[in-house]
Amino acid sequence: MQIQKRRALSAVAVAIAATFACGAVLAAYPERNITIVVPTSAGGANDAMARTIGQAMSVILKQSVIVENKAGGNGAIASEFVARAAPDGYTLMLGYIATHAMNPALQKLRYDPVKDFEPVGMVGYSATLMVANPQVPASNAKELAVFMKANPDKINYASAGSGTAPHFAAEMFRLSTGTSMTHIPYKGSAPAVTDTIAGQTQVMFPSLFTAMPNVKNGKLKALGLAGLKRSPLMPDVPTLKEQGIDNVDVSQWYAFFAPAKTPAPVLDQLNKTLNQVLADPAIVKRLEEHGAEVDAMGLSEMRSFVQAEQVKWKQVVQAAKLKAD
Repeated sequence: MQIQKRRALSAVAVAIAATFACGAVLAAYPERNITIVVPTSAGGANDAMARTIGQAMSVILKQSVIVENKAGGNGAIASEFVARAAPDGYTLMLGYIATHAMNPALQKLRYDPVKDFEPVGMVGYSATLMVANPQVPASNAKELAVFMKANPDKINYASAGSGTAPHFAAEMFRLSTGTSMTHIPYKGSAPAVTDTIAGQTQVMFPSLFTAMPNVKNGKLKALGLAGLKRSPLMPDVPTLKEQGIDNVDVSQWYAFFAPAKTPAPVLDQLNKTLNQVLADPAIVKRLEEHGAEVDAMGLSEMRSFVQAEQVKWKQVVQAAKLKAD
């Protein structure tokens, strides 16, 4: 009986100690600069969002938030770096659909998108826009599908690389319309857009952030949105579904992650801070200018969302028989 009592008291002591330890972690955090690792080069949608949000978070947390770009490998280089970082809340990553859903579905990686990360919070979505070189003889996606059936293998489509959202969107369009086109992968969106404007490739599915300036200046023409609803940023552009093309839903999402085993109190504080930032109308407006629609989430909701996305894109890879180039 005495032994059982001692064990019970010991368990209580451990629980109390853990509670105080968690409280100490939360009370002390953050004590120094926080780094947000961006898996793309400077100037893209991820980079712009990270800098906008990081600046606002620094005011709330009273510590500098630094943005560090680690482009390459379709986000794999940055992902592996963050996965191996100390789980202390001082290294975060603004991941996106490629790093935590599409890449893992397409190829074997040196990081596990589930086991190696803890979700911090969702930022939002950016619609994927189907665009074409102005010389392409189609004013919308439906007309392009008709042209492609009459002229098989005449269309080359550009992507930011295998496993990226533009790659997956084009393959979903090909499957849904029963057409064929050739994939030309690039190392990033910028060269892919450049060659589509020049006519080296004819079609692309970039993010709204990437596409909008070139559509507005007439260098590219919008054929349709690869999503379930129209974007308030380009309300006159119909979705592919409205044009009778189903099953092409590629909304690019962006979310913050931390290394696995980051203390729960730190994750909670980061999530609350992020959601506080995303509730600011001025921040929402700036993110919309970058093509993103805000959709804040709690930690448990975000875990479920990411897991569902991983299942979804694994099924797409199998259906389209995609392989990494």
